[in-house]
Amino acid sequence: MGPQARLRDLGLELPFAPAPAGSYVPATQTGNLIFTAGQLPLRDGELHRTGKVGAAVMLEEAQEAAGLCGFNAVAAEKAGGLDNLRDVVKVTGFVASTPGFNGQPDVLSGTPSFSSRSSARRDSTPARPWASSSFPLTRPSRWR
Repeated sequence: MGPQARLRDLGLELPFAPAPAGSYVPATQTGNLIFTAGQLPLRDGELHRTGKVGAAVMLEEAQEAAGLCGFNAVAAEKAGGLDNLRDVVKVTGFVASTPGFNGQPDVLSGTPSFSSRSSARRDSTPARPWASSSFPLTRPSRWR
């Protein structure tokens, strides 16, 4: 079963890939790999949440935002032939958080579960969480 069929079975429909916020392409393919640009937590073209994790954004909200970033990355991959997607090789997530917040890996836990549901691989995906004091548009996370 391909990724689009798996997503349909989960009751999910991929949005159109979000328009780039700068002079870059959302995804590019080289050989059998697709690389995505940074993805924002957009839903219906609007930022789902703004603020920093540990202040205005709670952990569960940040996990949902990270999942949206992953969902948008898969939407960006769709142009490269989503049904050819067999695996998500790596997730790099950037989390805007307060100085005292140290749960960045927990924030990204919303992303690999989505990634493994949409690819042929059913286990977890390697992830690299990064902390930042802020991001443009005051968004709480970015997925790359």
